[in-house]
Amino acid sequence: MPVWRNDEGHQFGSEAAHFTQVFEGHLEPNAAGGKFGVVDHDLPPQSKARTRTLQPFGRGDRMKGRGLESALMGRTFVVALGGSTLRPEAQEDRARWFGRLRQVVLSMEGEGRRLGLVVGGGAPAREGIALASTVLSDRSALDEVGIAATRLNATVLQQVLMDVGLDVAAEVPTSIDAAASLLDAHHVVVMGGTVPGHTTDAVAVELARAAGASTCIIATNVDRVYDADPRTNEDAQSFAEMTIDELAAITGIDEALAPGASSVVDPIAVGHAKRGAIDLVVLDGRDLSRLEAALEGKAFDGTLIRSNR
Repeated sequence: MPVWRNDEGHQFGSEAAHFTQVFEGHLEPNAAGGKFGVVDHDLPPQSKARTRTLQPFGRGDRMKGRGLESALMGRTFVVALGGSTLRPEAQEDRARWFGRLRQVVLSMEGEGRRLGLVVGGGAPAREGIALASTVLSDRSALDEVGIAATRLNATVLQQVLMDVGLDVAAEVPTSIDAAASLLDAHHVVVMGGTVPGHTTDAVAVELARAAGASTCIIATNVDRVYDADPRTNEDAQSFAEMTIDELAAITGIDEALAPGASSVVDPIAVGHAKRGAIDLVVLDGRDLSRLEAALEGKAFDGTLIRSNR
């Protein structure tokens, strides 16, 4: 059975938020809004859930097979940012999060590395879906509403990064091919969703494959992959490392999620990663020190999912 996450990084949601209050002050999303899934922000202490790992992510540790550094080594990186990561609970944390992300991206650009950011829909997606679903039931039509919301969030992030002089593509691409081409010309490309039925997880994995990245990082609002809901199951096990086949056994593979549902990793994204030999990383994107560590090939708190290459 899939382990669902409460992640607004996907293109659709199940409950309404107040759209007019999403961005205030420093382009800050409102924290109000509904949830979907069963894993939310309030994960229990690690002591309540057993962690199954091959090796813990201690500083300097190496994972079985090849080192963490080699798994994340490269010059092009792709990150799927869940919509929830753009709007921390406290208002002061929102400006801090944007500022910290700017620092991370500035450091990458200074080292000549390229970064593709694929942004989820979050609160605007839920608002739009809730409004449209009062008269629409067609899944594809509702997905189009969610996709528009992801592109709104992408534009917000694009402008936040451009404001400090980063080499960000002026276009928010709407296709994988366009995004990959823009990454050839710019250090940073920001995009949202592409077509109905594909979450931004799937888009990010496709972009990683097209851009020649070996790893796709999924930065969401859970700390790692679990085999059950740790809030209700004290025997839930989390993973520091697993194979793509082990992940597929939890999430399924190549199955489109129903509107409003969310998996720890989208099954379509799992299929793309398996076929494209793309390693995946799942981590809590609200703590940007974890994302920065993963991007630098250092030890980080999260789950590394190795492909079959």
